[in-house]
Amino acid sequence: MQSPTNAAINVEPIAAFNDNYIWLLQSADRREAVVVDPGDGQAVLDYLDARAITLTAIWITHHHADHVGGIAQLCERWQLPVYGPAGSPAEAQFSHTLSAGDQLELGGVGFSVLAIPGHTLDHIAYYAAASGQLFCGDTLFAGGCGRVFEGTYPQMHESLQQLAALPASTAVYCAHEYTLANLAFAVAAEPDNSALLQRLADAQQRRSQALPTVPSTIGLELATNPFLRCDQPAIAATLSASGAARQTASTAERFAALRSWKDSF
Repeated sequence: MQSPTNAAINVEPIAAFNDNYIWLLQSADRREAVVVDPGDGQAVLDYLDARAITLTAIWITHHHADHVGGIAQLCERWQLPVYGPAGSPAEAQFSHTLSAGDQLELGGVGFSVLAIPGHTLDHIAYYAAASGQLFCGDTLFAGGCGRVFEGTYPQMHESLQQLAALPASTAVYCAHEYTLANLAFAVAAEPDNSALLQRLADAQQRRSQALPTVPSTIGLELATNPFLRCDQPAIAATLSASGAARQTASTAERFAALRSWKDSF
């Protein structure tokens, strides 16, 4: 599946486990190939071998096993540089560590490293401004966001605000096919959002054909993702009516209430 932008980077999803996406990035000339978050090494090998693709690097967003579990198997096949967040519990598996503001390049396209803690403390994203592509792991999902496991709600809210500030056309490549469940919650939070209802219908149609619902775009997330819409009166009203957050709560407080609600939805 190609990016919705006119990108110089070709992107394909490699399905893994029940609902993971391992993203394969290739330069326009196909001479460079990177995988983002290879939790399942065999799934990557099978995909690449079937297409005679040689891997040239691994990029990691955070340390969870379903994102790093395949590193060793891939590095047995190829001598690969492995890039991942500095200070990560998985840092021993990385040949290069990254922090906010660091830069990587693939096929002449530059990627900036963004620090987006909350889901985990080590979480980073890879953003290419020139091609309009964001690889954000488990922080921002299509229609939702990741659970707050290690960080705090304010951290996660700030990380999401950082991503929300990217250009609306930015393609959002998240790491899981959680979209239908996320949109079901979004409708509960904002039932009269017509753009959201249309998105849910579109996603249901895609999944009925076994097609991915991702990538999305920042613009679509701003219009339909409740975790980026905590400033909206409809979200505030829903949270107030449920007793989860007072009408006068800040957007950060509303986010915390919304994320807590989603945990038990």
